[in-house]
Amino acid sequence: MSEKKILLGNEAIARGAYEAGVKVSAAYPGTPSTEISEAIVKYEEVYAEWSPNEKVAAEVAIGASMAGVRSMCSMKHVGVNVASDPLFTAAYAGVGGGMVVVAADDPGMYSSQNEQDSRMVARAAMIPVLEPSDSSEAKEFTKFAFDLSEDYDTPVMVRSTTRLSHSQGIVELAERTEKEPFPYERNTAKYVMMPGNAIKRHIIVEERMKKLAEYACTLPVNRAEYRDLSVGFITSGIPYQYVREAMPEASVLKLGLVHPLPRKLIEEFASKVDKLYIFEELEPVIEEQVRSWGILKAVGKEIFTVQGEYSANMIRQRVPECNSQGQPDAPEKAASGQEKASAGPAVEPAAVPARPPILCPGCPHRSVYSVLNRLKIHAAGDIGCYTLGAVAPLSVVDTTICMGSSISTLHGMEKARGKEYIQDWVAVIGDSTFMHTGINSLMNMVYNQSSGTVVILDNSTTGMTGHQDHAATGMTLKGEVVPAINIMNLCRSLGIEHVYEISAFDLEGLEEAFRRETKRDAVSVIITKAPCVLLKGVAFPNKCVPIPEKCKKCGACLRPGCPALTKNEDGTVSIDETMCNGCGLCAKLCRFDAIETRKADKA
Repeated sequence: MSEKKILLGNEAIARGAYEAGVKVSAAYPGTPSTEISEAIVKYEEVYAEWSPNEKVAAEVAIGASMAGVRSMCSMKHVGVNVASDPLFTAAYAGVGGGMVVVAADDPGMYSSQNEQDSRMVARAAMIPVLEPSDSSEAKEFTKFAFDLSEDYDTPVMVRSTTRLSHSQGIVELAERTEKEPFPYERNTAKYVMMPGNAIKRHIIVEERMKKLAEYACTLPVNRAEYRDLSVGFITSGIPYQYVREAMPEASVLKLGLVHPLPRKLIEEFASKVDKLYIFEELEPVIEEQVRSWGILKAVGKEIFTVQGEYSANMIRQRVPECNSQGQPDAPEKAASGQEKASAGPAVEPAAVPARPPILCPGCPHRSVYSVLNRLKIHAAGDIGCYTLGAVAPLSVVDTTICMGSSISTLHGMEKARGKEYIQDWVAVIGDSTFMHTGINSLMNMVYNQSSGTVVILDNSTTGMTGHQDHAATGMTLKGEVVPAINIMNLCRSLGIEHVYEISAFDLEGLEEAFRRETKRDAVSVIITKAPCVLLKGVAFPNKCVPIPEKCKKCGACLRPGCPALTKNEDGTVSIDETMCNGCGLCAKLCRFDAIETRKADKA
């Protein structure tokens, strides 16, 4: 009997890659894709790495594929933007060993700055896209993607979403299939994309997509489920689950290959149902193509939305044929004579207290931001935990665009408005984000003779996505100890004279450095150092303890917004011992010695 396990969608994708015989996996951590690499690294047969960014990860996978082995790169949807340069050309070059790109979209923006649709990128790049709807399919579709890649000489995208990546399901495990590397043969016409070669390869790509579209009509991953013919849905991925929950007797065309689309199959399905809905999250990728074929009865975004996650409730509320029991009307047209299942009425979400995102107790970013706030210094921000410096009460970060953008944004401000304009500004960026694309931006400041202060918030990890290592931590994805990139020396190697390291909790030192460097007519870098409070092995021996009789009720300790502190009815302050990490920020801000820092066992 085969073994079955309950796996996250991301774990299932990793398992599928393992069973398919993948040899190389590269990624940059980004929610909701992170767990793919954290799962695949556990398989000794696979080389897995954290790359500096998604472009590098894609290029690593491309190189491994050219060398004849199966490879994979994983990223969240905005990472696809970073990787798009090599991916678009890789579609022309094709593959040696099978190559899969996993793109995890984030409908609802649970942890992202936008909710773009990776299917649209794949269409532009002319890369086929598979979209699983549960953990079992996540594994099987990933395995199939490698076969499809090799059969059609193309990278293949497996598209996930937050709901699939982080939902669990039963997965039937299989043995790994070891694939012998394809022998390498020098082929410049295929792999060297100079204009003359690329023109010819473009013709091949177009023919490939036509063949794939025909093949898609016979693929088992695309299947028509005929039930009640009065209403039909074309859907894919997680939205398929919502259709089956809300309208269990509706006919469904479930698409597993969502690009290119199986036109004949879709036209046949559309001809058999009275009312046709296209239920797809985010952009009308399927809908627009279906309408362009003249299937004008399809109903889609005019009643659904391009924003956020879908749900079974959305169908119950917006599809007229769905009655209060979650069944389609016109039961007399049901393809099956069996008794209809009931999905129940729309379910109202539980009323729970709002839990806004906030920096953790003891977070070193809070200490740095408290000084910037006091000095009324604006910050051009970046992507990471420190983006939370934009919200009250810290209210320091004024801008956030994408990974590595803070430094370039500050540079643009300086060139637009002059050196004096940015003397009350800094750029803030985390150590991992600096390694991702911040280095390029800092290089640009030096090269183009800018001025401005860059603050690298070095907390020794990629904190926002769950504490992954990077090139400056001295640890690989496999846990191997390696030489760590020295950020201070790296900045100096760019020709920056004024580079300083300082403890993130040295309030006086931070204030002096910020006052001095923001007025400097040159590029300067301040590296604030303190480990993330949630890192394993980081000890916090102290606790902060209030002394109510000394409290003047001024509220200075509350201004940084540490969640461990609360204001009592009488104006004094309480500190939750279970939350306090003893960073001492509140004690340093109190001018009346009304908060003491004591050893944790004596607190």
